[in-house]
Amino acid sequence: MADITPDEVLDCSGMSCPMPVLKTKKAVDKLQPGQVLKMIATDPGSQPDMEAWTKKTGHELLQSEKDGDKFVFFIKKVG
Repeated sequence: MADITPDEVLDCSGMSCPMPVLKTKKAVDKLQPGQVLKMIATDPGSQPDMEAWTKKTGHELLQSEKDGDKFVFFIKKVG
């Protein structure tokens, strides 16, 4: 597991596309630049979705990992 300490944790387990992306956007919007969100999802589609979303928005995907049936993402707010 990651040794990144998140400022906020968002659990999107059981949600399917597009809810994890929408909830992640709302959570990141509330963060200050430089803060980190840990997002947990069970939807396998969340992996390519988070990669695409961070590239599109300019936020930094610090790490993404699979932990059992969960996908865990660490997203740093930029700007």
